[in-house]
Amino acid sequence: MKLEEARVLDHREIGGGYRLLKLAAPAISPAVQPGQFVHVRVPHYETALLRRPFSVYKTEGSSLSILYKNVGRGTATLTHLQPGDSISLLGPLGHGFPEPAAEHVPVLVAGGYGMAALYLLARNATQKGVAFFGGRSAQDILCADEFTGLGWDLHTATEDGTSGYKGLVTEPLDAWLSAEGKDRTPEFFACGPNGMLQAVGERAIRGGWKAWLSMDRNMGCGVGACLTCVQKIRQEEGSWQWKRCCKEGPVFEAREIVWDEDVEAGNSKPASTPNAPVKM
Repeated sequence: MKLEEARVLDHREIGGGYRLLKLAAPAISPAVQPGQFVHVRVPHYETALLRRPFSVYKTEGSSLSILYKNVGRGTATLTHLQPGDSISLLGPLGHGFPEPAAEHVPVLVAGGYGMAALYLLARNATQKGVAFFGGRSAQDILCADEFTGLGWDLHTATEDGTSGYKGLVTEPLDAWLSAEGKDRTPEFFACGPNGMLQAVGERAIRGGWKAWLSMDRNMGCGVGACLTCVQKIRQEEGSWQWKRCCKEGPVFEAREIVWDEDVEAGNSKPASTPNAPVKM
């Protein structure tokens, strides 16, 4: 983990309110692993006490890129950055995706800008597989040309039908699993809303496959101190413990994750460990 003043190389809108920010970050960029993130100090936003986490989209030598959407005061302030400006980065942070197993077919599943978090994994993978990207409309399907250019078989799904299948991304995924996946051994890598992550994890568990899920939790400090991004992680039979998505995660295997409904149904209980943070 390094603290670095990065220089803006390029900053532009790519459509649908999404923006690409390319930064010169020679201390951080070479160390980034797929699925890791950087914590950004938003410049000229004095009332923001905390940094903002952004998944690393691309690395190219001494530079890295992030994709983001203008959705609030912090990201609105970021839109004013110009080439030559400086921005404070802390990173790389988090525990990212493992390398896909050679004997499995890698299957990527993403929603919205979760696609950006999967790019480095797709670029570095020795075996190209199949990718399923979903969003509300075609504007939310990002980086499609980049993934197909890497040799991935890409399937898209949108709620309004403007790109690919009309519906949820799990529907074309189910069709592929029924037609092709049943005769292969998929290994899932997913990033997106928690509802989608849970659905992917459930399918993997039912099929006896592995699914690596990048959990969507609000992060404060980004270095494991504030405990705002904790996730219930399965320990021994019937018990769980809090783990920090910014430190031990954000990527966990599907069988590790305890979803809130499991606890509400009485299927799991807290582990009796003195260092487990209080429920938040």
